[in-house]
Amino acid sequence: MPRSLVGLVLGRIVARRRWSAEEARTVLKRLDASGLSVREFAARHGLDAQRLYRWRAQLAMASSAPAPAFIEIKPAAGAAIEVVLRSGHVVRVRDGFGEEALRRVVAALDGLVAPC
Repeated sequence: MPRSLVGLVLGRIVARRRWSAEEARTVLKRLDASGLSVREFAARHGLDAQRLYRWRAQLAMASSAPAPAFIEIKPAAGAAIEVVLRSGHVVRVRDGFGEEALRRVVAALDGLVAPC
């Protein structure tokens, strides 16, 4: 990317004390496209490298959504579904397997219920 384009984007917003999330994303995209290390990019454009690292972490955390605890799935008639649990266990069930029975199996595999 030509230095003038990066300079234009950065020159317009470097003087700000507060940065919006969109401005941070724009600068981080320019960093990624530059091929430079964070420290080289920061030095070239008068930025603090720690600010760039902080933005990366904050934007990554903001974009990651927690995994749902349980999702209802309606398979086609006669089809089987496979459920992969966080523990690594895999449960395969056929259509018609009771919801409550599946919940008990999942809870037992996750260690939430003492074995019989």
